[in-house]
Amino acid sequence: MQMRAVIFDGAGGTEVIRLGEVPKPAVAPGQVRVRVHAAALNRADLMQRRGRYPAPPGWPSQIPGLEFAGEVEAVYRDDATRWTPGDRVMGLVGGGGQAEYVVVGEDELIPAPEGMALSDAAAIPESFLTAYDALVVRARLREGERLLIHAAGSGLGTAAAQLGRRIGAAMLGTSRSAAKLARAAVFGLSGIDTSEGGFRDAVHEPVDVILDVLGGAAFRDNLELLAPGGRLLLLGLLAGSSAETDLQLILRKRLEVIGTVMRPRGAGERARLAREFTDAVVPLFEHGVLVPVVDRVLPVEDVRQGHEALEANDTFGKIVLSWESDD
Repeated sequence: MQMRAVIFDGAGGTEVIRLGEVPKPAVAPGQVRVRVHAAALNRADLMQRRGRYPAPPGWPSQIPGLEFAGEVEAVYRDDATRWTPGDRVMGLVGGGGQAEYVVVGEDELIPAPEGMALSDAAAIPESFLTAYDALVVRARLREGERLLIHAAGSGLGTAAAQLGRRIGAAMLGTSRSAAKLARAAVFGLSGIDTSEGGFRDAVHEPVDVILDVLGGAAFRDNLELLAPGGRLLLLGLLAGSSAETDLQLILRKRLEVIGTVMRPRGAGERARLAREFTDAVVPLFEHGVLVPVVDRVLPVEDVRQGHEALEANDTFGKIVLSWESDD
């Protein structure tokens, strides 16, 4: 049987994107097949399209998509004990999420929040799992600490701001858009407009944790701003993968520089994080404490338009692609 999917025909601009038909994936032992209602776009999709971020081994190389939401369509015979057909779920994959069906290990799936549209749920997994893992698990962010979030208007930025507010951190955020900073203020974040300069001189007190997707020249400034014992979480390299700095800063201030990315993680680590996230975070969506921030929902046929908007930084929160005309 065939299914429709977003396909990259080689590396390049949006001209390499097309909708096509590929074989529907088979279900193996321990797996669940999900009928995808919606899948969010991420900068990883842009990088993969340009040929700079290939899918990890074992995941589709030409079908992008790291996060999705939908309904369980099939389990492997009768051995999947957690899920039954019709269950509403969401999850992370190493690739292939922008297709009508995706196959996932049953322990890696997360229940979609009750009462939430699947087009909204599709905007949760990559941003909120990444932010939770970075701030709670790795940075050990505590109440009263100061948190600096770069790219505060991104999907990751809006997720991190909400989790930081929940923890009780004092938050600063950077963006090159004053309009995005004004919108992010609703999460309790004080904005730093970097459209005409850097961020270092605008931060007047040391910070305890920095969530950074910039890298490059921002690395030295981040280290300068951290308080003794501070933690720098490096999740992206939008400003470049090389940096010059004085390593004495790390020694003298006893800093932690923590690199982390979700995509290449193995099934066991994904499953552990999915269980923890299900217990600790999903109820917060159901009670309205956390909300996925969706900039727009596009029919999957408009995937090129979504890439162009994300590439132009013309978004606040996530762009979601929907397979469902009424989702």
